[in-house]
Amino acid sequence: MTKPLSSRNGSGMATLCRPAVAVPEHVITRQQTLELARETHADHPQRDLVLRLIENTGVRTRHLVQPLEEVLRHPGFEVRNRVYETEAKARVPQVVREALEHAGAEAAEIDLIVYVSCTGFMMPSLTAWVINSIGFRADTRQLPIAQLGCAAGGAAINRAHDFCTAYPGANVLIVSCEFCSLCYQPTDLGVGSLLSNGLFGDAISAVVMRGEGGTGMRIERNGSHLVPGTEDWISYAVRETGFHFLLDKRVPGTMEILAPALKALASQHRWDAGQLDFYIVHAGGPRILDDLCHHLGLSQEMFRFSRATLTERGNIASSVVFDALARLFDEGRVEHGARGLVAGFGPGITAEIGVGRWHSTPSTTAVDGVLS
Repeated sequence: MTKPLSSRNGSGMATLCRPAVAVPEHVITRQQTLELARETHADHPQRDLVLRLIENTGVRTRHLVQPLEEVLRHPGFEVRNRVYETEAKARVPQVVREALEHAGAEAAEIDLIVYVSCTGFMMPSLTAWVINSIGFRADTRQLPIAQLGCAAGGAAINRAHDFCTAYPGANVLIVSCEFCSLCYQPTDLGVGSLLSNGLFGDAISAVVMRGEGGTGMRIERNGSHLVPGTEDWISYAVRETGFHFLLDKRVPGTMEILAPALKALASQHRWDAGQLDFYIVHAGGPRILDDLCHHLGLSQEMFRFSRATLTERGNIASSVVFDALARLFDEGRVEHGARGLVAGFGPGITAEIGVGRWHSTPSTTAVDGVLS
């Protein structure tokens, strides 16, 4: 039987292991998205601008939890939220089991489950259902995060790190379930809304943070930064028809004010944010990554994992950082001791940032996708 937290010993180190990521089987291409926008909004006064913005996202394919014709049909908030719950329960367990396997952990060894999502609502949280369905202990802590949007991936990592720091040797499971297509609103005709229709995709991801052992990014410091006076730049209007996503035109330029926050956290750790070995950051759009390259003095290559996620899956909200981290594992070139940064950006405007070193266990195998 697993020891209770109070009786454990440990060094206080916490390693973010290899994530498991899954995307739904229904796919929409950029060409299909553009054709749909041309047909649906033929008389929109800013249609050409919208088409150009969608082209410039760099998104080639996105995955949807329902067939496209179902996504376009709005059956009401109640039905959509029921779809969210049904699909989450159908798809999350396999991803959780894969994440546990990647980390070499059993369900009974998990002390906290952090569940992040901004695209559906359940109470009790899906954490309760997961605990009951997959064999987690009844005393497993639960931390649902529902209102941090795309920043929630970074926040989940940071809260897991906080927990492992408070309880050395503890293990945390993070689950992200984002069905952005369930937030499609056919009556929202603002440029920001129409751009979002060609940007966001659906995905489920999970990852274990181990308090002891494990191969992956060992988080050493984390921090948050809120940009004052920007609460209405990214937001939801909650109406009878569900969540209506609102995106201010100033959002793409936020890296000019958030890059200094990344630099400040790294400097607290006596590191230079522009001189690290790897970067796992939220890819809200291509300009976010372009501006980070500029403000941190980095080459485009340093954000190749985030760019690949954006290109192949679109903006998958809180799952972006986990998908990008999985790609870092897949590449298999990161070395033990390499220094890195992970960051999520979202409503607030909020940045959730962590820094740490890559840690490879002596028993690392080819399956881990890293060099020992």
